[in-house]
Amino acid sequence: MSGIARLNQLPADQAEAELLTCCGSRRWARAVAALRPFADADELMEAADRTWWGLDREDWLEAFRGHPRIGEKKAERAQTDREQGWSSSEQAGMDAAAEETRRALAEGNRAYEDRFGHIYLVCASGRGADELLSILRSRLGNDADTELRVAAEEQRAITRLRLEKLLASGDGEMER
Repeated sequence: MSGIARLNQLPADQAEAELLTCCGSRRWARAVAALRPFADADELMEAADRTWWGLDREDWLEAFRGHPRIGEKKAERAQTDREQGWSSSEQAGMDAAAEETRRALAEGNRAYEDRFGHIYLVCASGRGADELLSILRSRLGNDADTELRVAAEEQRAITRLRLEKLLASGDGEMER
């Protein structure tokens, strides 16, 4: 059975729980689950994007809290094993980071949070530590409104990657 078929067949609360592993906004997960059934992955992605951009700042911040800081393992809110695995995989570019880069990222994370009031969120997949540090430093120059939109776009990109993984997970059933 395809991932879309599995997602479409889940009871609403289970579909929401599955979607929450892709994006930590409860409002987003509830709204996307309510739009089922989806004909295919493209329709799901379009609905996910449309729903995301229709949310407000608090919903975005709720989603951001579902991610660990770059260079860390734990998010502000509890993560499922699946989410922790995805985060570790997405941040794999940190594995070979020099200690100096790790320290600079930790300092940058603190400066970012002091400036913007939320974690530095970046789609880290396929990016090394030095690139992630460079992006962080460049984004510190943004004004608060611009940076919130930039971080929201990064969350949207992460959500799409995770939706792809969710649809591809397992041969039979999704995790419950």
